[in-house]
Amino acid sequence: MAKDEEDDLLPDKDAAKGFYAKYEPKEILGRGISSTVRRCIEKETGKEFAAKIIDLGATTESGETNPYHMLEATRQEISILRQVMGHPYIIDLQDVFESDAFVFLVFELCPKGELFDYLTSVVTLSEKKTRTIMRQIFEGVEYIHAKSIVHRDLKPENILLDENHNVKITDFGFAKQLQEGEKLTNLCGTPGYLAPETLKCNMFEGSPGYSQEVDIWACGVIMFTLLVGCPPFWHRKQMVMLRNIMEGKYSFTSPEWADISEDPKDLIRKCLVVDPAQRITVKEVLRHPFFNQMLFEQNIDGLKRSLSTKSRRMSRITEIALLRKQSRFNARKKFQFAILVIRAVIRIRRLRFTAEPLHVEEAIRDPYRVKVLRKVIDGCAFRVYGHWVKKGEGQNRAALFENTPRTELHALYINNLSR
Repeated sequence: MAKDEEDDLLPDKDAAKGFYAKYEPKEILGRGISSTVRRCIEKETGKEFAAKIIDLGATTESGETNPYHMLEATRQEISILRQVMGHPYIIDLQDVFESDAFVFLVFELCPKGELFDYLTSVVTLSEKKTRTIMRQIFEGVEYIHAKSIVHRDLKPENILLDENHNVKITDFGFAKQLQEGEKLTNLCGTPGYLAPETLKCNMFEGSPGYSQEVDIWACGVIMFTLLVGCPPFWHRKQMVMLRNIMEGKYSFTSPEWADISEDPKDLIRKCLVVDPAQRITVKEVLRHPFFNQMLFEQNIDGLKRSLSTKSRRMSRITEIALLRKQSRFNARKKFQFAILVIRAVIRIRRLRFTAEPLHVEEAIRDPYRVKVLRKVIDGCAFRVYGHWVKKGEGQNRAALFENTPRTELHALYINNLSR
């Protein structure tokens, strides 16, 4: 029997009576190495949920089968999920069922799927949309860190979107609760999102270890990817990619960055600092100007000079001001006037974002220079070739443009980083 056909089979109902009595399993939503995720319906209420069915006897990436180790790891994940549940941007664990061979975790259903899939469909996100998503991610991370927990595997595939496109941080399989002052040294996570201090633990003896700062680094990688559609450190030679991470070597020189303001770039720089002691904290992130935009930022010194007290324009303004001061207060008119002022301010602010006229000759000569055309071209490319992207440890959008097969990074770490 083919593996996919085996995965389609539901676990023995006699071994999981509690789950089947309460929920009706439906179609498969996704698969992992040792688990299958299905949509399920609560029989009593008709509400939809997502059931993660973990096979305790499954073969791991290393080729081993250890049901006891799998059960202990799952119970640790459940413990952490119960500590962080209740936050609006963290996945809620609804129910848990255990049998001799399987563990059933019932989560809230996120119908919009993974952030990665959403990004693949839209190619890049605007600054405004990125601000919304990243604020939610950072607020979730702040809550996790307040519980002395480090996630260790933040990436677009582990961030789900609910029906309102709000984020839900999920997959706490690598998460760890820290004791005061505790540092971790084991290598886990996804290669492109690993922080330099994590890699150093597996390259140099006596490395001090890592802590919650690795989540901030991963968030910086996610933010970079959302804005321009590709990760900051990727290279088709895996060891070059790892060296780029170790050195914090990335740039804002690609054409996509020409349309992006300085605030998001500054925040990314502060998240991707190689020294974790100098890296921005999650509380500092949420106070960053990128998340606290002023309504009006233009320099109006020139306007002030033009409105000297002796000018005719200033005299007219003074006259109008005196008339308004002498007139009887009218709440309705004052409210309407305030609306007009706000509209005017917003329009002035948007002037610098107004697109310049585009001539046909210029579009033919250099279509990729124009942001709108660039997004259309990239969007079409990903719709045509998007199914080639491999999900999992080696997954990367940049893989669409490779001409040679990729090697598995897990084996690369074993062979190179532990020497």
